[in-house]
Amino acid sequence: MELIKVIPRGYCKGVVRAINIAKETAQKYPNKKIYILGMLVHNKYVIEALKNYHIITIDDKNKSREQLLEEIEDGIVIFTAHGIHPKVKIQAEAKGLTCIDASCLDVLRTQDIVNQYLDQNYEILYIGKKHHPESSAVCDHNDHVHLIEKAEDIHILPNFEKVFVTNQTTMSYSDVKHLFDEIQKRYKKVIISDEICNATRSRQEAVAALHDIDALIVVGDKASNNANRLAQIAKEKGIIKVYLIDDVNDLDVKAICTLRRVAITAGASTPTYLINQVIYCLENKIFEKQKIEKDKIL
Repeated sequence: MELIKVIPRGYCKGVVRAINIAKETAQKYPNKKIYILGMLVHNKYVIEALKNYHIITIDDKNKSREQLLEEIEDGIVIFTAHGIHPKVKIQAEAKGLTCIDASCLDVLRTQDIVNQYLDQNYEILYIGKKHHPESSAVCDHNDHVHLIEKAEDIHILPNFEKVFVTNQTTMSYSDVKHLFDEIQKRYKKVIISDEICNATRSRQEAVAALHDIDALIVVGDKASNNANRLAQIAKEKGIIKVYLIDDVNDLDVKAICTLRRVAITAGASTPTYLINQVIYCLENKIFEKQKIEKDKIL
């Protein structure tokens, strides 16, 4: 078996920044309760590793950020890399909480652009995933921002005069392009800003450029949108066997090693330690339950 290590893969700068902010907050406030409102990044091992820094993650996929905030009475709250709606910040400050914003700078840039066009009385069509924290931070609490997940969402909208279109930064470029095209058919005069971040785009392009591959392994959390998009792109490209795995324990080494050429990549929130365990396992064609050491994740 030949193993192709796709480059780039793994952590992006936004994830590194968010983790560093969380660690620095723990060092600066050693005697205060520290909470993260939702998953700092979408990887369960990162969340577990943060416990070593006495950082508590408050998360429930069925609750909004406002509802999660109700569970925090005092101390410090860190907002995740996915961005946060200003109303949640106001709510946190009103409770007397110290607020630390770990939002990705690319996400903040998209939010700023949306706000600029809202100020000019545009209707915003935002391509993203419902209930994803990044899209929620933009779409919630504003009747002039419309979440677009599929083409049908476009066709039920009124005939707006001024339309601005943008997207969640971790979307698949093929999905975004398809919806951009549909929007331009529906509205003849629109302003479009493709905001797929460079880290997401470069990882997707690297997968799309693969050829003569029997299987692709994507190391990433099932909750990670960018990891899921990498798997989606591989399937669209025609790679028959695509595995989205949390860690080395999900590998079927015997089956994979019967293949001729296997590629490996990882979502932008996947720790390098987890990726290296998978690579080591495949290169040595061994399999044993691996201990995931939390202190090595960060």
